[in-house]
Amino acid sequence: MAAPAPRYDLMLLLDPKAEDATRAKIRADVRGMIEAEGTIVGDQEYGARTLAYEIDHGTEAEYDLLQFEGPASLLEHLQRTLHITDGVVRFRVIKVRPGTPAPPDLRRAAAVEAPPADADGAAEPVAS
Repeated sequence: MAAPAPRYDLMLLLDPKAEDATRAKIRADVRGMIEAEGTIVGDQEYGARTLAYEIDHGTEAEYDLLQFEGPASLLEHLQRTLHITDGVVRFRVIKVRPGTPAPPDLRRAAAVEAPPADADGAAEPVAS
């Protein structure tokens, strides 16, 4: 019986100044590369966020996290392609250890933290 393929996290930072179509194509191409040789396990789009430091005079990037399983050849193909793709600010592939907790769902967390709005769109005061 063959051992299961290792699981990886791909954190992809895309240039928010790039065309929407360009960012969508990069996302689709990455998903296609992964699905050709492996399996996508999870996909989170975290949206635009401030970078910890400037990269090429930019202060923001759109963050995407893809979790996948696949062979080493897939990693080589992803790294080679992402290094030369315009619109990719940075990326990092990390091998996930067994037992690692699932990534946070920041979209759901943001919805929970946002106070409810009244009919005028103003936030309702929170009772203390």
